[in-house]
Amino acid sequence: MSIVDRGAERDSPTNYSSSVVDVATNTGAQTVVSPEQPGTASTEGSTAPPKGRSLGLIFTALMIAMLMASLSQTVLATALPTVVGELNGVEHMAWVITAFILASTIMMPIYGKLGDMFGRKPLFLFAITVFIIGSAIGGSAQSMDMLLVGRVVQGIGGGGLIILSQASIADVVPARERGKYMGVMGGVFAFSSVAGPLLGGWLTDGPGWRWTLWMNIPLGILALVGIALLLKLPHRARPEARRIDYLGMALIAVATASVVLVATWGGRTYDWTSPVILGLIGAFAVSVALFIWVESRASEPVLPLYLFVNRNFNLTLLAGLMVGVAMFGTLGYMPTYLQMVTGYTPAQAGLLMIPMMGSLLVTSILVGRRVSTTGRYKNFMIVGSLVTAAALVLLSTVRVENPVAVICVYLAVLGAGLGSVMQLLTLVAQNSFQQALVGTATAGQNYFRQVGATLGSAIVGSLFASRLTSRLADSAPEGAMGGGGANSLTPERVNALPEAIHDTVIHAYNEALMPLFLWIMPLMIGAAILLFFVKEKALSTTIDR
Repeated sequence: MSIVDRGAERDSPTNYSSSVVDVATNTGAQTVVSPEQPGTASTEGSTAPPKGRSLGLIFTALMIAMLMASLSQTVLATALPTVVGELNGVEHMAWVITAFILASTIMMPIYGKLGDMFGRKPLFLFAITVFIIGSAIGGSAQSMDMLLVGRVVQGIGGGGLIILSQASIADVVPARERGKYMGVMGGVFAFSSVAGPLLGGWLTDGPGWRWTLWMNIPLGILALVGIALLLKLPHRARPEARRIDYLGMALIAVATASVVLVATWGGRTYDWTSPVILGLIGAFAVSVALFIWVESRASEPVLPLYLFVNRNFNLTLLAGLMVGVAMFGTLGYMPTYLQMVTGYTPAQAGLLMIPMMGSLLVTSILVGRRVSTTGRYKNFMIVGSLVTAAALVLLSTVRVENPVAVICVYLAVLGAGLGSVMQLLTLVAQNSFQQALVGTATAGQNYFRQVGATLGSAIVGSLFASRLTSRLADSAPEGAMGGGGANSLTPERVNALPEAIHDTVIHAYNEALMPLFLWIMPLMIGAAILLFFVKEKALSTTIDR
């Protein structure tokens, strides 16, 4: 008897046949029309997904891996002054963070594609091993150059930890049940955004900044053992020879590096009209054009162009990029604002971000469970985008005179909005394609969100710096802030200024930053509009092998 599970239907590229599952009532075997060889069938015994304690242990190992990667993006933030002082590399300070983000972003689509081609478990073990090696190199560094090498190696492994964790869940949990697990994964990022700087500060003040990197060695070994022993995924052998898209990988690396460097350097290290920035923009345009040409001809493209024929994938991809801009454009500067304007220490400012982290964590888990129960997800994403937009409007109204509690409430609203939309975007992208493309779709979604995060942080930072300089030049007496002017401002120096100058500086700081959140808000309105056109397909209750 032939049964087609409508909940498992997927959009396929035009040159692929739809998967049809025939369930033999006497054997329980599944016959799947191979998407790689249209019209031919391959028989594969059904693999029962893990449940209960076994699934819990697998999920724990995946969470440890994801936590390592997400913490590594933020844990060095509070340690940077000590790190660059000890290694005599203050001019390379920004690269301690950028090197990791750049390497991990470049690797995301590569891990996604190779995981679909050859299976995720071997790649997962490779990524964890590389991440451990990078942590050991960075923690033992005696120079800034060696530290940056360690951070690049960390990023090469870290990009895989994020993508493969999310894609591996899709291999063992059906889409209908996946919402609650994706919700917890969203909570991991929320936890890391606050716990990273706090942990970095505590380790720097205690055993030393090197432990912000060395701590990944025992955690990595634990994740390595857990993945090796517990994660059992279906074998992905195919009869035809596999051809890795090396040229496509190289071009996406050039395009990613160009856009990240433009966002990082533009308006700060170099003028927007400088030959360096214009050259990078040109390199980005050329590499994107070549990438499209190469991918249209590659037998196994790293980021297949037919993904972009799928409406839901395109809509969630663009919405994810907008969410990345809004989230990191806000989170990147609120802790600094709290230090400058309120006079709190870095650790105290980090603690004041807990309301946002807590609401994001709780909302993400509750929404994920609700999606698993009802199978409905579209309205959560739309409402979450609108709530995030409302939070940005509220933050734009903050003034120096407002109590800190008001800011914490607004941040909690922001967390609730982000928690309702962030991980569901990945779930929808995964649910839009056959199981054989889940890793590639997951990587594409995360890749564009990461690019959005980088752009958001850089653009807000550039606008904020120029607005602050302009306002201080207009309102503060010349030389009132000492040598270095606005570029030399630190929380300690601001607190030590005479009262009149202090008030002028913190008001300028407020007026330079807070209105920018209102400028970002239309992006979240745009995300809500895009998500309104998402076709709410039924979430699959089985895993198609």
